Amino acid sequence: MPFLRVVRDKRGYETTYLMHWFREGNRQRSRILYVFRTPGGARVGREPLEPEVLRDIESLFPAISFDWNAMLANRQLIESVPEPRRRKRRTAEAATAEGQPAQPQGAPAEPVAAAAAAPPAPARPSIPAAIEGATPDEQMAFLAHWYPIVRERIPVRTSDPVRREALTALAERLDPAAWTDADQIAAGLERAAEALERVSRVFSRRRRRSRRSTSRPTAPAPEPAAPEE
Repeated sequence: MPFLRVVRDKRGYETTYLMHWFREGNRQRSRILYVFRTPGGARVGREPLEPEVLRDIESLFPAISFDWNAMLANRQLIESVPEPRRRKRRTAEAATAEGQPAQPQGAPAEPVAAAAAAPPAPARPSIPAAIEGATPDEQMAFLAHWYPIVRERIPVRTSDPVRREALTALAERLDPAAWTDADQIAAGLERAAEALERVSRVFSRRRRRSRRSTSRPTAPAPEPAAPEE
């Protein structure tokens, strides 16, 4: 079904579009059959849709039926909305009149609002000192959750290779992946409970800051008194 659309820009120019709705599969699409651009309100020159133009369009698209009277009566007229003007900065005289100090010419403008402060990083949860869960399955699920967390925190906790190796050995007791039968689960939970208590105690301590030894300048030795003559 063809229709007419006239778009008028902010300078007054009018663009006439002859468009046609058609169906492509399950979708309805539109295509442009003819375009004509002219100054708005022009009294001389060609008309957008002269009789010769209409006949040429009908010959180019014989499969489309054109009801020109209905299309001209129901054409769409679209006015382009002018862009809103940007508010100019207040001059130094206006700012002074309002009792505000004028900004010196060439000086950088002060920021209007301070940047929003970045949200603080979430605090890391403390490592529990005891295994939680009413059944062995719940206790193993608890250890499976905390085991990778402890492993990730060990390199951050200490850089001493000896202490890191000792903490890693304790953390490995928290891994329930290798426990297959009831005996291994019972023994593993017992060893994991002891290891978790020790790991929690280590991570709850504050890390000691290394104190740098500051050398104080020694006072100069007094010069020996000159012998009396």
